[in-house]
Amino acid sequence: MAEAKTQITDVDPVDFIAEVEPARKREEARELHALFHKITGEAPAMWGPSIIGYGSYRTTYASGREVHWMRTGFSPRKAKHSLYLMGGYCDEIAAKRREELLGKLGKYKTGKSCLYINKLADVDMDVLEQLIAADWEAMHRIYPED
Repeated sequence: MAEAKTQITDVDPVDFIAEVEPARKREEARELHALFHKITGEAPAMWGPSIIGYGSYRTTYASGREVHWMRTGFSPRKAKHSLYLMGGYCDEIAAKRREELLGKLGKYKTGKSCLYINKLADVDMDVLEQLIAADWEAMHRIYPED
C-alpha cells in the first residue's frame, strides 16, 4: 500500500513558525499555534514541510486505503492561512455546529476540509476558538484515540 505523501517530520514547529514570512503571517502563526495548543493540549508536529498538526488518528477508507493523519492543524501559507478542520465533514451533528459557527465567523473561504483565512483580523477570534474546539471534539468522538 502506498504511503501518504504528507508525513510527520522531525522539524520543530516553533522553528518553522520563526521562519514564516512576511512578519504579519509569522505573528498570526504564533497566535494560531497558541490557540490550537490551548484547545487541544497537544504538542504540535510538522506534517510535511508546512503543516502544523495537533494529535493524530488512523482510519481506513472504504477503498481499503489506511490513513494516518493529524486531527487538526494549520498552515501559515503566504496568501491565506489554511486551517485543517475535518470534524465538520464527518457527521451531521458536527456539520450543523460548523455551519452555525461559520455564519458568525467573519471573512473566510472553505475547501474540502479546510478553512481559509487571509488575516486573523478578518474573523471573530472567539468564534474561531469555538469552531476549532467543536471540530476537536467531533474528531475525538468519531475517531477515538489510537
